[in-house]
Amino acid sequence: MSTVKEAVDVQVPLRTAYDQWTQFEEFPNFMEGVEEVRQLDDRHNHWTTSIGGVRREFDTEIVDQLPDDRITWRSVGGDTRQRGSVRFERLDDTHTRVELTMDVEPTGVAEKGADALGVIDRRVKGDMRRFKDYIEREGGDTAGWRGRIRPGDPGSPL
Repeated sequence: MSTVKEAVDVQVPLRTAYDQWTQFEEFPNFMEGVEEVRQLDDRHNHWTTSIGGVRREFDTEIVDQLPDDRITWRSVGGDTRQRGSVRFERLDDTHTRVELTMDVEPTGVAEKGADALGVIDRRVKGDMRRFKDYIEREGGDTAGWRGRIRPGDPGSPL
């Protein structure tokens, strides 16, 4: 499993950065290779990706979510194995650090080769730069989901 970490400082308040990140269906606007994200309920999303000619569909489950602090997820079912978290840190009234950590297990020869060449790492770093550009240009969504999901809640595996 490969671990990728990247942080960006965005010129928006903490709440704006967090609320925008909870708008999962907007991820294709700044995530390369993500064709669609459909939010199934407060905890689950269905992803369609196309990376290096390999198309995948998989589901993710949010296992921990604390507004203005963090969102932690894992893939469920299917061939894609990943987990990660995004954390939000207030720097001042108008700046926020967004830090993403992902553990990805490439499957198949093409994905393992891409990982060995650093493609996954570069893609995540690019996605974070594009998130910064997107949120600073668009101003962010003000209607983010503010609910709390805790490990051990019904439906949570932890």
